[in-house]
Amino acid sequence: MQKLLVFQSLWGMERLKDRASGLSPAAAIAAVAAAGFDGVTHHFEDAAVVAPLAALRAEHGLGAEGQCFPASIEALKPAVELASRYGAHHLTIQADVRPRTFSESVRILEGWLRIAEQSAVPVYLETHRGRLNNDMLVMLDLLGAVPNLRLLADLSHYVVAREFPLPPLPGEIETQVQTILNRSWAAHGRVASPGQVQVEISFPQHQPMLAQFCAWWTYLMRSWKARAGEDEQFCFTCELGPAPYAISGPDGQDQTDRWSEALQLRAIARQCWAAA
Repeated sequence: MQKLLVFQSLWGMERLKDRASGLSPAAAIAAVAAAGFDGVTHHFEDAAVVAPLAALRAEHGLGAEGQCFPASIEALKPAVELASRYGAHHLTIQADVRPRTFSESVRILEGWLRIAEQSAVPVYLETHRGRLNNDMLVMLDLLGAVPNLRLLADLSHYVVAREFPLPPLPGEIETQVQTILNRSWAAHGRVASPGQVQVEISFPQHQPMLAQFCAWWTYLMRSWKARAGEDEQFCFTCELGPAPYAISGPDGQDQTDRWSEALQLRAIARQCWAAA
C-alpha cells in the first residue's frame, strides 16, 4: 500500500521562538520522534555529521531525507555514497551552481543523473531560487531537455521568485505548476506569498495562499499516486526555516512558533494525502 511519510527539517528546529538556546541534535531528534514524525531532513555531505545523526535516528526509529549542495558534477558523489551507506529515504540536490547557458545546465544535470544511477536511494533535484534552476520557465525547458530528471517540489521558491499573483491564478501559471508537479516525487512544505518565501500559516491574511498550496500538494500527491508503485512512500518535509525565511518582528523573534506551525503543517499534509 502506498504511504505518506512526513519528515521535519532539522534546520527548521534552529532558533525557535522564545528558546534561550538552540536544541542539540539529540534533543531535536528526540522532539521530532516524540511528536510522531516519520523522519528528519538534514545535510548529507560530511560523514562526521551524518554518522552520529544516523545513530540518533536509529534510536528513535526515524528515517532521513538527505540534502546536498554540489557545486560541480563530481561533488555529488560523496553525498550519494553517504545516502546509500546510511539508508536515506532519498537524496535531494540543491544545485549550488549557476550556469549562464542552457547547454551547460543540461550537461551538469545529465552528469548528476549518471552518478544517481549508482545510488542505492532515489536522487531528486529541488526546485529552488538562487540555484541552477532558479527560474520556473527555465526549469520547464530543462524538463523537456532532460526527460529522466526527477524533481522535489518546493513551490515556495517559484511563487516568490516569479512574484505570482494572489489566487485565483491565471490558467497559464497553473498549467506550468502542474507540469512541475507531474515530474516531482517528494515535497518540501512551506507557504509563500508573492513577496515572501515563508509566511505564517496561522495568520488570517495568509489563508488564500495556504489554500493555494494545499491544492498544489493535493494535486502532486494524486499525480504521484498514479505514477508510483503500489508499495512506495511519498515524503513530505515540513521545512519552516528560521529568519530570514521566517519573518521576524522588531525584537528579532519569529512572529509565530514555527514548531507549532510545523505540527499544523503535518496535519495539513495528511489531509491533502487523504483528499488525493
